[in-house]
Amino acid sequence: MKVCKFGGTSVASAEQIKKVANIVTADPSRKVVVVSAPGKRFSEDEKVTDLLIHLAEQALKGENTDWELEKVIDRYRLIATELDLSDDIVQIIEQDLRQRLDFDQNDAVLYMDNLKASGEDNNAKLIAAYFSHIGLEATYICPKEAGLLVTNRPERVQALPAGDERLAKLRDQPGIIVFPGFFGYTEDGTLRTFNRGGSDITGSLLAAATEAELYENFTDVDSVFAANPTIVDNPIAIDKMTYREMRELAYAGFSVFHDEALMPAFRRSVPVCIKNTNNPDAPGTMIVKERNHSTHPVIGIAADSGFSTLFVDKYLMNQEIGFGRRLLQILEEEEIPFEHTPSGIDNISVIIRSKFLTAHKEARIIQRVKEELNADDVHLHSDYSMIVLVGEGMRHATGLAARAASAIAHAGVSIQMINQGSSEVSLVFGVHQEDENKILKGLYEEFFQKSAVLR
Repeated sequence: MKVCKFGGTSVASAEQIKKVANIVTADPSRKVVVVSAPGKRFSEDEKVTDLLIHLAEQALKGENTDWELEKVIDRYRLIATELDLSDDIVQIIEQDLRQRLDFDQNDAVLYMDNLKASGEDNNAKLIAAYFSHIGLEATYICPKEAGLLVTNRPERVQALPAGDERLAKLRDQPGIIVFPGFFGYTEDGTLRTFNRGGSDITGSLLAAATEAELYENFTDVDSVFAANPTIVDNPIAIDKMTYREMRELAYAGFSVFHDEALMPAFRRSVPVCIKNTNNPDAPGTMIVKERNHSTHPVIGIAADSGFSTLFVDKYLMNQEIGFGRRLLQILEEEEIPFEHTPSGIDNISVIIRSKFLTAHKEARIIQRVKEELNADDVHLHSDYSMIVLVGEGMRHATGLAARAASAIAHAGVSIQMINQGSSEVSLVFGVHQEDENKILKGLYEEFFQKSAVLR
């Protein structure tokens, strides 16, 4: 039994949904189908999720929502019409949206979650209706009925293992199950959404709970590539990689797969295959527990921008017990997560995603570090990018860091920070954001130019 998930571009139109139906019927083992909300049909198009966010914002401001509501309904109406479905499904979707608009607004976050989740939920209802229309035995299943349990506020949304036993029963249900991604319910019945891209998480959770033989994640590319194809010309395809490698690359900017989605599959050792809805015969990229990394210690290079560095200097810092804990506690109290903490004997840098900072928070953090930690120097710099080399074989390769540093120097730019985790699966270079693309091309040339396909 396989679980397959289809992303937003895969279910953005009637034409795409017909492709989904063909893919599902081509393999009888594809039993659980997880779907996203309709995505973009063309580059200037709007995702249904973005339309829903705007709809919720208008409602929360107490403004008229008729125009925004009609835009959402029209997207579903067009799909239903082109799939030759009756207007009944559109009426069901409209009624659901109007009920969600009337939801309690006392908690704006939960109100927003409730409306955002309708994108996946209503698309699952529509796709299940289409499957039935063409003669398939198909059933829409709500995550609440299935038992997909998540944490309560104010905790970050994560699935609870307590729901696995109920989710496992999906395996025994007859026919094809169409399941909406992106959201679950707390034990008291409150709807909460995962982060954007969270349908990947739903698919992985269901694959793990049902002990599927394979989790297929259908998107709009043939495979995962060794570097961003919008920056590097014709990067080589990766045919096999490990869970840990994909996790590192997804975290560092590979948008093809949600970076939290691998954990459920990893824990149950369910292999994952990234495939293309528009070219389903392409083999795709397999994500597995282990691979032969002797020939290619580096599997991929990723880059992500939008970072800031908090630099703290204090003489004899290394002899001061609890300095690091107190520094990170200040960030915790300011509700700011951190990414990396490279350090020296008298200084430490904390890498932070800039989106968590405001001018007011920056000033307060600098003041607190100076006053509470008696630091000699504290400053914040923005506009950094993190370039990440990833590969399970890196720990066994000699001279790899020197090769990378040489390639960056050859590109004519300087390195602001280097960090390697204890697992030695990734090597991170902090650089100025303006140099990101130049460095990415230089590193790709150094490590991949002579390869055809990674194995």
